[in-house]
Amino acid sequence: MKAGSRRLFRALSGVTAGIMAFTMMGRVPALAAGTDSLLNLHAGAAQVLDAIDTIQTEPEAGEQSTSGTEDGEESADEADERKSGLVMADVKNSLNVREEASEESSKIGLLYADCGGEILDSVEGWTKIKSGNLVGWASNDYLLFGEEAQELAQSVGRTIATVNTAALRVRKEPSVESGIYGQVTEGEKIEAITDETTEEWVAIDFEGDIGYISAEFVSIEFSVDTGETYEEIKEREKKEREEKAKLIANLGAVAVGTTDDVLLGALVQCEAGNQPYEGQLAVAAVVMNRVRSGAYPNTIGGVIYASGQFTPAGSGKVEAQIGKGVKDSCLQAAREAIGGATNVGTATHFRRAGNHDGVVIGDHVFW
Repeated sequence: MKAGSRRLFRALSGVTAGIMAFTMMGRVPALAAGTDSLLNLHAGAAQVLDAIDTIQTEPEAGEQSTSGTEDGEESADEADERKSGLVMADVKNSLNVREEASEESSKIGLLYADCGGEILDSVEGWTKIKSGNLVGWASNDYLLFGEEAQELAQSVGRTIATVNTAALRVRKEPSVESGIYGQVTEGEKIEAITDETTEEWVAIDFEGDIGYISAEFVSIEFSVDTGETYEEIKEREKKEREEKAKLIANLGAVAVGTTDDVLLGALVQCEAGNQPYEGQLAVAAVVMNRVRSGAYPNTIGGVIYASGQFTPAGSGKVEAQIGKGVKDSCLQAAREAIGGATNVGTATHFRRAGNHDGVVIGDHVFW
């Protein structure tokens, strides 16, 4: 077995065991001895803000914090968890990150639901975190540490394979003798299916089918989303407006609603084009549930192009699909979901079925 394949397999094994370390600006010590898996925190799901001061930043009234002991005192183990390692947001929408460890301190950014970071420091009731480019203090009342943080990270995070060669064939089976679905190109990022991955072959979700690419020619990262500084929020909003203008120009002079239909339909085709109509509607409903949620951008384009969320959007496949045309069933699913239809309730996540509880439709599970 080649050294690259061995490293890849060990990294995947470490992730599935829930033992994580970080690669942010560089490596820091692992959470547990002996692991060489990496947790790479990319810029993640973000909320589009027209008026920053109006955002909901704390859990709803009556929601209880899960930190501390029953009498409100922190145990020694809990204190140790706050000194180093992984931290995850424990909110429904978003959490203010401040310059100093005080509620009177200036707000410098937002940590969103399902986002994580690295613990830099801690004082009573507060933790200094690094989440992407966001560095500041957050209240412990709305954070998860230790095993709880790892469990949430595994639930919402993804394992991404990045192609490191000019072109790589996607096989139907993990064998060089197998048939070929197509190919992926250098720099392309695809979600890996860890329970189907072997030492020599990385299983990927390829246009709705399970395909296999040689482990020798990819790098692997486990990622969770991160927060944003207010400067990043403003810059992202500007880019979203520019990208939407380009999309309209590419499609011709069409109404914004039609453009949203096409964009969402193209994503549905990339993610579930080979699934029954119910599966296509479910994917479209997830996008629209995020649009309506306070934890994600409030536009279809903002949700689809949020960093680290939908690999077909980040790899250019959505734009390519728009250029080739979107099939009728995916457009219909997009339009129904935009109109409010859902067959997965308020689910905001999906992945290939088998490793998560939820509503199973076709080859995907939704939660």
